[in-house]
Amino acid sequence: MLNIDNLLFVIFPYTVMILAVVITAQRYFKKGFTYSSLSSQFLEGGELFYGSVPWHIGILGVLAGHLIGFAFPKSVLSFNSVPLRLYILETVGLLFGLMCLVGLVNLILRRHISTRVRAVTSPMDVVVLLLLLIQVVLGVYTAIFYRWGSAWYATSAVPYLRSLFAFQPDVAMIAPLPLAVKAHFLNAWVLVAVFGFSRLVHMLVVPIHYLWRPYQIVVWNWNRKRIRGQAPRPRPAPAEVMVPASERAAGERPAKARPAFTR
Repeated sequence: MLNIDNLLFVIFPYTVMILAVVITAQRYFKKGFTYSSLSSQFLEGGELFYGSVPWHIGILGVLAGHLIGFAFPKSVLSFNSVPLRLYILETVGLLFGLMCLVGLVNLILRRHISTRVRAVTSPMDVVVLLLLLIQVVLGVYTAIFYRWGSAWYATSAVPYLRSLFAFQPDVAMIAPLPLAVKAHFLNAWVLVAVFGFSRLVHMLVVPIHYLWRPYQIVVWNWNRKRIRGQAPRPRPAPAEVMVPASERAAGERPAKARPAFTR
């Protein structure tokens, strides 16, 4: 029987996953140069630091927590059996989420305030930033008002996600979850849908091969000292001092102009 839960959490996820795989692969093979974050650091680097650093630290921590919970749910539940460890885990997860929120807000403000950065911001950039903001806000909201997420994530969300990958979808575990949690799931699938069309694809091409590739040889075809403004400055011409005839001694020949060197 087709109901709203099956439509949003079974049919829609499979559709967007197929879309993401097809578009991402097609873009990689036909437009490989676009597989980049297209950094705008050379346009503005000051405010970027206060947005990019907390965002990346926070999102790496959040994603790592989700992946560990997905891969080892029983180990997470066993770890949480001690209340102190549960409190520590929940606090650390919330701190990572808040770092994501602070960094993302700074990145959005930077794109809006900086004229140069705003000029290279595409409509898809705006869509992705808004979707990420919604996702992070819902995640922080869930962490604050629906506590012990690491526990119910392992017992409710993980079985649902595993059922999708096993092609035996079962929404029974997430059907009774609060609306905010369901919205968090749904928005995640929307992000998967736009993944192949956005700069998020740069996540798939981490330049690990840089660790073992040969060193690059840089050959300068110009005078790099002049390019970098390091050429020696020309010394100023010495000033000439003329001695008036009234100040010359009697019988002294008119002196030629003598250079006066000054420091």
